[in-house]
Amino acid sequence: MIKRIIPSTLIGRSIIIIFVPIIILVLLTASVFYQTSWNIISKRLAESVVADINVIVKLIDENLETYAIAIAKTDFKMEIKINNQKEFNTYFGNINRGILSKRLRQALEKLDKPFFYDMSNIDKGVLISIKLKDRILQINVDKDRLYSETAFVFLLWMIFASLILLVMSYILMNKQLMPLKKLAIIAETFGRGLDAPELKSVGAHEIRQTSNAFNQMRTRIKRFLKQRTDMLAGVSHDLRTPLTRMKLQVSLIKDAKAKAELQKNIDEMTAMLNSYVNFVKTESHEETAKLNVNNILKECIKSLDNKKIKIVTKEKNQIDISGREIQIRRAFQNIIDNCQRYGTEINIFLYKNNEGFIIEFHDNGPGIPKEKYEEVFKPFFTLDPARNKLKGESGLGLTITRDIIRSHGGDISLGKSIYGGLKLIIILPN
Repeated sequence: MIKRIIPSTLIGRSIIIIFVPIIILVLLTASVFYQTSWNIISKRLAESVVADINVIVKLIDENLETYAIAIAKTDFKMEIKINNQKEFNTYFGNINRGILSKRLRQALEKLDKPFFYDMSNIDKGVLISIKLKDRILQINVDKDRLYSETAFVFLLWMIFASLILLVMSYILMNKQLMPLKKLAIIAETFGRGLDAPELKSVGAHEIRQTSNAFNQMRTRIKRFLKQRTDMLAGVSHDLRTPLTRMKLQVSLIKDAKAKAELQKNIDEMTAMLNSYVNFVKTESHEETAKLNVNNILKECIKSLDNKKIKIVTKEKNQIDISGREIQIRRAFQNIIDNCQRYGTEINIFLYKNNEGFIIEFHDNGPGIPKEKYEEVFKPFFTLDPARNKLKGESGLGLTITRDIIRSHGGDISLGKSIYGGLKLIIILPN
């Protein structure tokens, strides 16, 4: 329950940390003020009014009614009427208004005379009725004599000041958290294999430290990737020269059996080098663009021999992503080539769900044991113990494919297909 109430964002939680104590302080101050200060103020105002009423009652008892009416209006802010009726009817109701009503009742009880009061329309004043000997005294007391608006203005100012502090806190916290939001965006961009810019070191000391640490990590990763790419490219290039010389030397061998064995080894090494070159190409820089996965898959399928393999494509949704076309095309081509190498039938499903865009490949080949699902993504791993490179089993196909998919923010997994073979599922972000 608490987790549902607490905001998930850092700025929301920061505002709560700042604002909740302020709210508690305002509530405690209001409670203390209402229980003490407002109680005392109401008591003194009520006693002051009743003291003036007592003066008026004494003047009336001494037959100074005219003087009592004049002094009540000019000095006491009261309007009085004297009725000669003997019966004391409860034509006013006792309206309860909390502490003010309680203090007025306590003060009027000190007159030791029957009374009623009506506070239902305090803006027009408080109506008080007091039973004299043979008459009834009706008094309309101005609200300023009993009701102090400054007390509530004080509470309103406290609430208003709290709201101002809330707005200021939100603006300042949002400004402080902007570098973190930029860090999240740049980290996501860099994680997809894009050329993310360097993060500016701004904000609080801890945020600047985080930005500097990210920039250093970004530099080290880019340097490592470049070194790996350059090394593989250099090895592939350097090995082609001796392979070419070996091919020339093999052509001069007269022993047919020895010549065939050497030629087989040379072809295997050539296939391996071609795989390394393809792997290096995935690391090369390529601009991102808006891509339609449906069209890319159709172009990959066109290169297949439809006489040897049956392909069925079911498109439930159009899949449009932002990515690098050459790499996406290479990833799909690797998967289709594997399906074609081990099976005769391929089903491809394209649809969208809550996880993102889904592309499923089903083949009717022998499949892969479940315990090997993760191992086949490792570089140079093949299920064939003989590692027959002439068939194209370099062990880099799925490795390259997963690198490409993950660099686009997606993921790839394996399972059992509807034909009993291998199912390969690609998830790409919306």
